[in-house]
Amino acid sequence: MEVVLQNLTKKFPSRDRKSRHEVIAVNDFTFQIPDGKLIGLLGPSGCGKSTTLNLISGLEKPTHGRIFFGGDDVTDLPPENRGIGLVFQNYALYPHLTVKQNILFPLQNLKGKDKLSKEAMLEKAMEAAKMVQIDELMDRKPSQLSGGQQQRVAIARALVKMPRVLLLDEPLSNLDARLRLQTREEIRRIQRETGITTIFVTHDQEEAMSISDLIVVMREGVALQIGKPQEVYDSPANLFVAKFLGTPPINLFNGRVKEGRIYIGEDPVLEIKGEEDGEVYVGVRPEGFVPDRKGALCCKLKGIEVMGRDISIVSENPSSLNPTVRAIIGTENKLNLEQEAWGEENEVRFSLIPHKVFLFDRETEERIQFEERGL
Repeated sequence: MEVVLQNLTKKFPSRDRKSRHEVIAVNDFTFQIPDGKLIGLLGPSGCGKSTTLNLISGLEKPTHGRIFFGGDDVTDLPPENRGIGLVFQNYALYPHLTVKQNILFPLQNLKGKDKLSKEAMLEKAMEAAKMVQIDELMDRKPSQLSGGQQQRVAIARALVKMPRVLLLDEPLSNLDARLRLQTREEIRRIQRETGITTIFVTHDQEEAMSISDLIVVMREGVALQIGKPQEVYDSPANLFVAKFLGTPPINLFNGRVKEGRIYIGEDPVLEIKGEEDGEVYVGVRPEGFVPDRKGALCCKLKGIEVMGRDISIVSENPSSLNPTVRAIIGTENKLNLEQEAWGEENEVRFSLIPHKVFLFDRETEERIQFEERGL
């Protein structure tokens, strides 16, 4: 089911009685969600992602704009008539009902031509339970289940009616790290098997990037960038997107462009074409550093952290906007690290991988495109 959001805006009254200024939670959001895709709404707390989900579900009414499901205008339809499945952060299971009864509940409320026989309802409930691999837990109560199992019950309950659109509001926030990884893989598997258009809200960029077909990075109710996860990571539209995506985060420096070169401090780190001289922010992804005794960028070494598959070189630079500069290299470079990188007085030098380097305008924070020539 294709979902189209057309100039969607949601305003709330100010909480300050003395102020008449409205709070704009979603601001003129237009987006076409392709049929059968999993979309991640991503951003910090208060960015409008959950409000957007509530507007799509019908729990909130937009101040302006329209919502279409497959060409049908559903803006004024109540939630129960939109054909949605909704999974909340807190699961919202009925504690006095068994797993089977929780899953059956949406089917038991169907009326008219949609009403099913008892046998048909039981069959659908078992199909949904098998899909999320909880078919052996049907007689248990929620209190007898782990957090991950409760989450699966909530997903099965949302899927049992085979909704046109599945909406997930930070469904993994209450799970531990290992269970979050396992459950997000399950969500992706279920979405692919069912082909249901799914909208997934999260503040965790790793979650969104790992399972989404497209991500929408939001801030203050505005969609800053929409695209495939890797494309957004590799080509951020502005400084906020660059900082929000990536673990460890992007390394930022005060820099300048002068006579066709990018400078960090006094170090000419990259030669470029056609860019005007001026002050800029320079962003370098952690994987964009190459330890190199002859490298242009000089930093003061603070330490080395071995993290299994990777090595993190922690250093400092006077021009850095981060407390430390963090470079990530593969462990295959461990043996040659000291010979390749160390200089005088505990300094470490790096060459930079050009496509991992980004320039941002100091005033607008928009990304500046450049063509690299190499030093």
